[in-house]
Amino acid sequence: MIITQKISFIEILKLTWKARIQFLLLCTLTFLGHIYIFDGAIEISGILTTVLGTTLAFFIGFKNNQAYDRWWEARKVWGALVNDSRSWARSIINYCSTDSENSENLEVTKKKLIHRHIAFLYALKSKLRGSSDKDFHKYLSQDEIDSVEKQSNIHNAILMNQSTDLEFISKQGYIDGFRFIELNKLIVKFSDQMGMSERISNTVFPPTYHYFTRIFIWLFAITVTLLSAEANGAWSILIGWIVAVIFFDTHMIGMYILNPFEPTKSSVSLDQITRTIEINLLEMMNESDIPEPVKPIDEKYVM
Repeated sequence: MIITQKISFIEILKLTWKARIQFLLLCTLTFLGHIYIFDGAIEISGILTTVLGTTLAFFIGFKNNQAYDRWWEARKVWGALVNDSRSWARSIINYCSTDSENSENLEVTKKKLIHRHIAFLYALKSKLRGSSDKDFHKYLSQDEIDSVEKQSNIHNAILMNQSTDLEFISKQGYIDGFRFIELNKLIVKFSDQMGMSERISNTVFPPTYHYFTRIFIWLFAITVTLLSAEANGAWSILIGWIVAVIFFDTHMIGMYILNPFEPTKSSVSLDQITRTIEINLLEMMNESDIPEPVKPIDEKYVM
């Protein structure tokens, strides 16, 4: 996720230089073909250019709105995960109690429930990113690792184990019925947030939007160049190029945030969010082995 308000022109060029060259060649060939091949016989109506430009603007605007909605929903889901994760650890630490004879066993169970939640977050993050990271191994026993990795949905398997242990501490009398209900509600929330994240990740934005937008931009660049060729001469190449670049850059703004969980500069910073939760929960348990926060890359973005 980008954390700076300033973006250099060089960074923009790195992402769009190929398209800019293509548009320049397209406008140049269009002008040369109009002058030397068709001998100025092609006439373009201004109405065509106006209609095409208006249609393209609406098309790009709709796609960008949908792309931002996907990105913002993903950010809200993981923002809720931060709050609910803290509530989970706080409730486990303070709501579970027993007599002195079983206090040691209870502390072990508390630690396991909180560590397992961190493992759940890392497993979910790995799935959304499409990576093979095994960071969740750190917070699970070897037996549990072997168990959950037999299933296709590791993070869901981890959440299932949370429910099993929650039922266990309830039967042991470590929590009363009301507190059991509240803790179970948090597990349900985690399941909902997991499902919403998977829905965003697995729902492919129709590729026809990207395909036809590019086609329309090319057609628009051609028509603008032809329309201005007689009045502006070779300057029509620059005019067509500028118009094409403006629409293309606007189109790409939406494309960069279309898949919010991919490991890109514009994606939701899953690494930072997961690490923040991990640090908060370990500090709440007064543990000494606390990892460092995720550092921004070049002070411009965090992953």
